[in-house]
Amino acid sequence: MNQDAPEMFDFADHPDIADFREAAHSGRRQELGQFDPDYVDIVDYIVRCTHKIWEERAVGLIYTHYAHNATMHATNGDTYGVEAVVRGTLKRLAAFTDYRSFADDVIWSGNAKDGFYSSHRIFTVGVNTGHTDFGPPTGRRIGRWVVADCAIKDNRIFEEWIVLDMGAELRQLGYDPLTIAMNSAPLRLVPPAESSHQLGQYAPVLQDISLEPEGFVCGLMHNLWNGRMVNLVRSYCAENIVVYVPGGRTLYGHGEYEAYVFSLMAQFPDLGLTVDHVAVLGSEERGWRVATRWTLRGTHEGPGNYGPVTGRHIRLLGVTHHWIRGGKVQREWTVFDEYALLRQLHAPAADE
Repeated sequence: MNQDAPEMFDFADHPDIADFREAAHSGRRQELGQFDPDYVDIVDYIVRCTHKIWEERAVGLIYTHYAHNATMHATNGDTYGVEAVVRGTLKRLAAFTDYRSFADDVIWSGNAKDGFYSSHRIFTVGVNTGHTDFGPPTGRRIGRWVVADCAIKDNRIFEEWIVLDMGAELRQLGYDPLTIAMNSAPLRLVPPAESSHQLGQYAPVLQDISLEPEGFVCGLMHNLWNGRMVNLVRSYCAENIVVYVPGGRTLYGHGEYEAYVFSLMAQFPDLGLTVDHVAVLGSEERGWRVATRWTLRGTHEGPGNYGPVTGRHIRLLGVTHHWIRGGKVQREWTVFDEYALLRQLHAPAADE
C-alpha cells in the first residue's frame, strides 16, 4: 500500500456518496487483491457496490459481486446461490419505487489475503407501488434499518448475514405483524436449546469488562443479557444514551433502555445470548465503533408485546453496533427481524 495514499474512507468523517464516486479509479488506498479496479478500499467496495445494484439498478452486477455458491443467513432461514440474491433484489425493486439505501456506517475487519468481513448499517426508504408477499400495493412510504454482515474475498461476497427491521416496515405498510404471523404458512418449530437459567441452581459466570473495545462489548453484553446485571446500563452507558431498537423505536436515556431490557427478559426468562463475531474500528480519541453479530435463544413464557404466551422456543439472529467514547456507550443500534420472531411464536406448526 502506498504510504502517501489518502486515508481510507471512514464513516467517522461523514463521507457522502459523492465522495465515493469522486474517488473511484483514483488508485488503491488499501490492498484489496482481485477486486474490481474502480474500488479504492473495502468501505468503498461495500458502499458503492450496494449503491450500483440498488440505486443505479445495475442488478446484474450481483453476478460479479457474489460467489455463485454464496450462503445467506437470516432468522427465517438460509438461502444459497447467487440466483437467490438476484431474485430477492428484483422482487424488492418491483415492490418499491424510489427505493434508496443510505449507508450509515461500515465497520470492517480482515485483509486481502484472508478475506474481509464487513458490517454495513443502512437505512432504506421507498414507496410501496408494487405487490409484496403480504398484499397489493399500499402506496405508503417505508423506512427501516438493515444491517448486512458480509464475508468477502476477491470482489465476491461468499457469505452474508442479513438482519432487517421487518416489523417496522409492516406497520408502516398498514399491517399488524402479529396477525400476519398467525396467518402465515406453517413453520417447523425451533427446538429447545440448553440454557444456564433452566438449571435454576447456579449463577451465570460473569466476564471481565476490559478497557479494550472488543472485551468491553463482549463482557458488557454477556453480563447484561446472560448475567441479568441490568445495573450495568447505568455504569457503562452514557446518561444521554440513544438506542435504536426494532420496531422503528428509539430509546433515550437509562430508564427507557432498562425498560426495554426488562421487557425482553420478562417474555423470555431463560434467554441466552451468544456472541458470534466482533469487528472494531476507531481509536480512544475518536471513539470506538464495534459491530457485534449474535444469536439469542429463549422460551416464550411471559407477557409482552409479542402476543399471547406460547411456550415456544426461539432462535434469533441479530447485530448490534456500539459507539463507545470515554469508556461509555454513547449510541447503540440493535437490529433483528421482529416479524421472523413472531412467526416462530405464532405461525401454525408444520407437521413433522
